[in-house]
Order: sequence, then C-alpha cells, then structure tokens
Amino acid sequence: MKKVLFIVGSIRQESINRKVALAISKLLSADFTPIFAEIKNLPLYNQDFDGKEPSEVIAFKEQIKACDAVIIVTPEYNRSVPGVLKNALDIGSRPGGQSVWDGKPVGILGASEGAIGTALAQQHLRLIVSFLNMPAMSQPEAYVRYHHALLSEDGKILEAGTKAHLEKWVAAFEAWVKKFVI
Repeated sequence: MKKVLFIVGSIRQESINRKVALAISKLLSADFTPIFAEIKNLPLYNQDFDGKEPSEVIAFKEQIKACDAVIIVTPEYNRSVPGVLKNALDIGSRPGGQSVWDGKPVGILGASEGAIGTALAQQHLRLIVSFLNMPAMSQPEAYVRYHHALLSEDGKILEAGTKAHLEKWVAAFEAWVKKFVI
C-alpha cells in the first residue's frame, strides 16, 4: 500500500482545489491510500526555528516522511503559487540538507474558474519541486476548469470529459510513483 500525501495550496474553507483534490483521491486505485496534509496552521518559515521547530512543523514533516508520494493541487494567485503553499514547501525543505521532500515523486495539478486554469502556478511549482529534488510527473498535465456543475455534492466528477482526463492523470501518476517506490 502506497501512501499519497495531498497538499492543497488553498486554505479557504470552500476551496475548489480542495474539492477537486477530494474527487481525485477517490479515483486512486486500492494500491494507494490518500492522506491530506493541513497547511493552514503552519507558522511562517523562520530560520531561527531550524532545529527547534514548533509542534505543527514537526507533525507536518513527519506526515511527509511517512508518505511515498505527493499530489499538490494548487490555485493560481497573481500568476504563481499561493504564499501558504510556498511556505509549506519551504518548511519541509529546511534546515538545509534535511529536506523531507527529497526524492518524493510528485504530481501537480490545479483548478480555476479562469480560462487559463492554473498553468502559470503549475509552471512555477515545477521549478520549486525540481530544486527540492522531487521527480515531477510531466504528462499528462491537468488544468481543471471549475464550474458549479463539475462535482456532485458527494465529490464525484460529473463532467464526462473531465472525469476521463483525471482518470487518465491518476493512472499515469500511479505508474509514475511505481517507478520510484517499490
């Protein structure tokens, strides 16, 4: 059983990216267990805390260590990733030489109501995870165009084309993870 840590780059209570992440988690095969990280209570990264991290940071890092792979579902804020997501990535990478992200395969996607989806945020995120030595799945990409009829109340994907694409994305992600995790 492989554990997949989902990190949602939005902390908004009614986040469309959280809704999409939950829907995607239901598409995982029985070989994969979804685990959701909560990043809203993480303090801002401060190098003064290296080696004496607050309990929230320690718990977050332990959650990352316990997982085999990561899926990041991000909105796009001002053509980039939200600050809260960048903060979580920074926290996991510090102190220097002790990154808990190292070698974790990652899948990146995002949802937006806008026409270009989260293309630029995902591009920036790929640069960040590359530096963190996280092998990122490059194909297929997933830029989910969110609208009110996309998901049912219980989180099922209603739009046939989007569901088929995300099923393909999940299958590719699972195959990607298996290249790195035995």
